[in-house]
Amino acid sequence: MGPGTQRSRAFTTVPLSGKEKRDLRGRAHHLNPVVSIGAAGVSDAVLAELAIALDGHELVKLRVAAADRKQRKLMIDNLCQRSGAELVQCIGHMAVIYRKRRDDLTSELPC
Repeated sequence: MGPGTQRSRAFTTVPLSGKEKRDLRGRAHHLNPVVSIGAAGVSDAVLAELAIALDGHELVKLRVAAADRKQRKLMIDNLCQRSGAELVQCIGHMAVIYRKRRDDLTSELPC
């Protein structure tokens, strides 16, 4: 992509089945968190970092540093909605989210 060009952020997600979520939970078990969300919450910088991680890995483990359970859930739901990802699992301060890689990324790579 050239300078000044932006990717479309319109994502469509197909809900994962229980079997797919179980498989993804198994794959995520040994992952380390790659994105940490602090007490300040979801910022544009966090969303940008999450987009990079999801584009590269599809399956990402997050660490959410909110003291309140309801606040953590709101942050994770907000992230999933804004990034087009689906929540796979949430245990304590850790969350696992998944977003299928977009096919149009492969056509942009140089040969």
